[in-house]
Amino acid sequence: MRLMFEEVRGNKIKSVALIVLFLFLVAALGLVVGLFYGSFVFGIALTTIAGLVYVLIVYNSGDQMILTMTGARPVTKKEYPYFYHTLEGLSIAAGIPVPKAYVIEDSALNAFATGKDPEHASITVTTGLLGKMNRQELEGVVAHEMSHVKNYDIRFMMLAVVLVGLVTLLSDFILRSFLWGGHKRDNRGGGNIQIIFIIIGLLFAILAPVIGYLIKMAVSRKREFMADANAAILTRYPPGLASALEKIRKDPDPLVDKANKATAHLFISTPFRKEHSFVTNIFATHPPIEERIRRLKEMCKVLESFCFCARIKLRRGRDLNPDILSETSSPGSFPGSPLIK
Repeated sequence: MRLMFEEVRGNKIKSVALIVLFLFLVAALGLVVGLFYGSFVFGIALTTIAGLVYVLIVYNSGDQMILTMTGARPVTKKEYPYFYHTLEGLSIAAGIPVPKAYVIEDSALNAFATGKDPEHASITVTTGLLGKMNRQELEGVVAHEMSHVKNYDIRFMMLAVVLVGLVTLLSDFILRSFLWGGHKRDNRGGGNIQIIFIIIGLLFAILAPVIGYLIKMAVSRKREFMADANAAILTRYPPGLASALEKIRKDPDPLVDKANKATAHLFISTPFRKEHSFVTNIFATHPPIEERIRRLKEMCKVLESFCFCARIKLRRGRDLNPDILSETSSPGSFPGSPLIK
């Protein structure tokens, strides 16, 4: 429990740090704009104000942007009653408000959560997942996404998606301004300066996607492992999620049609076709699904050992004192209590 609270606090701090990093990056782009228009102050002020306004918009409606990008639509309890009941039951167990329910019309097996906090969260699953998962498997998947909600992973991941998109748009705007802006200079060195501007713009345009990947990598693999572990605790049944991940791993067509590289790290598993290479492994936003299944199976073994030991203690307690379960037992007595000092 302590580790979970530390994870929540860490995610809140990282969300603030991400916004600060984003503003510094926007200010750096403002310097380039200032060089082009002949005023550093104007360029920095323009991009910083635009960045602050955008942050406010993102914070309040970024989840809707993501849902729109992925083609998710809201559903009613009448359409998918068990999905709704699963959300309601697990939200009670997690101690958070019931997230809104969305689906993506897609045969791939996948799901994701988004929002700024547990009070403004939503969980989305594909129709393919709803059609192929049994009860325990669906509960495992929903519990995984519910853990992202409770741990405030959703806020950090939402900011990562939309802020990276803005930096890319600004870089593209600067590049187009340099190439097609028609800005003229009368000084004799104007031609050389214009070339320098174009080179800087090209560098930003090239680096923007790299920066995007680095920020998405900050949404570390540890988050997926942590959400898997929390889901197993929430459902008290690790084999459910392990079996769901096994079905996702064997999905012959894992491609979610409306997913893109900006939203890929939101999903429970990569929404693209599996490619195994050195480069893809370096920039992967998800840990290997085989490793996640292995860890869940290890949790099963630990829980089985714990339950076995508990049964042995209970049996020994009964052998030592057969009367501890009788109606004449002292108030507050319980099976195995004589062995606990």
